[in-house]
Parts: sequence; C-alpha cells; structure tokens
Amino acid sequence: MPHASSLPRGLSDPGADSQRVFRALLKSMSRPGLCVPCPARCAAPAPLASAVAAAAACLLDRETALWLDDAFDTEPIRTFLRFYTGATLAKVPRQAAFALIGDALRMPRLDRFALGSSHNPEASATLIIQLASLHDGGPVEVAGPGINGRATMRPLGLPAWFWDDWRENHGQFARGIDAIMTDGSEFMSLPRTTHRV
Repeated sequence: MPHASSLPRGLSDPGADSQRVFRALLKSMSRPGLCVPCPARCAAPAPLASAVAAAAACLLDRETALWLDDAFDTEPIRTFLRFYTGATLAKVPRQAAFALIGDALRMPRLDRFALGSSHNPEASATLIIQLASLHDGGPVEVAGPGINGRATMRPLGLPAWFWDDWRENHGQFARGIDAIMTDGSEFMSLPRTTHRV
C-alpha cells in the first residue's frame, strides 16, 4: 500500500467535502439535465478529472465493485482509488455497481452493465462518464420525474448509439442503469426514469 504522501491529495477536507459533493449529486439526480457545479476539488492522477474523482471518493467504499474503462485503467488511477475508497476492481462491466468512463466514444453498450432485476432493481450500475463538455453538444430534449415539462441537455462526446440504448434502458424500468455525466467541474445526471422526447 502506497504512503499517502506519494499520491495526489484527493479531497482537501474528506469529511466535509464528501458531504458537499453528495448533496450536489443528489440535486443533480433529482433535477435531470441540470448542470450542478461540483463543490469540491479532488486532486487525482490524469486523466481522471476532479469531479469524477470527487464523485468516486464520495460514493465508493470497500463494499463497492468498480469497473474502469481503458482510459482510466492505469496503475496510478487504480492505486489512487484503492487508497482513497477501498473499492474492489471488477474485471467486467456487469460485475460492477459503479463504472468510471474516461473515453465515452469507446464505452461498452449499456446492456453490458448490471441492470438489476424486477425484484432487486437497486442492484444495477451507475455510470460516471467524463465528457469534453456538458454545454457544447447537440441539443437533446428529455422528460421525466424532476423535470418541469422538458429539459434540454447538450452533452458533447457520447457515442452515436447512446440515445438508442438509453431508450431501451428506460423501457426496462424499474430495472436499468443510471448515469452521471461530468465535464470535470459540473455534474449532469440521467437517471433511468428520464427519457428522450
């Protein structure tokens, strides 16, 4: 196990910062499509952005199975996440409760992640997807709980098949994955209850 002094610092104040990040994530999940600033910086190995690292530090623990895509599956990032979260690394997407995606264009199709079951829908995965921007992509209108009418999302960098897969994901409710997108400084969530209009 590495000494803390050899790693990036992580959250400056782990207790207080984790609570602040958790509240921001809850707001994001309850207001799909809304960009919510990440309220704490989290120093982490590149290319793991601050908001992704902060979400991981807040949501993961020793009982969490985590899958990393190829962009994040590096020794410095694995070591950082083990040290600060204790999470167990899953070998395949379907084994994971959380997945960190650093290269969305090459991410696995959504049905390769844990979707839960009708009796145990909470046994599904949450994807934390790092994107180039949450503001500069083409407009996508979404609706669902937490949205007054419709909301317009503009994520940049999702694969071409994403919204077709999301339609299928939403159609399996109460099963299905949830997604948290970030540009490194803000969160924008897409719970399984949200659908493209």
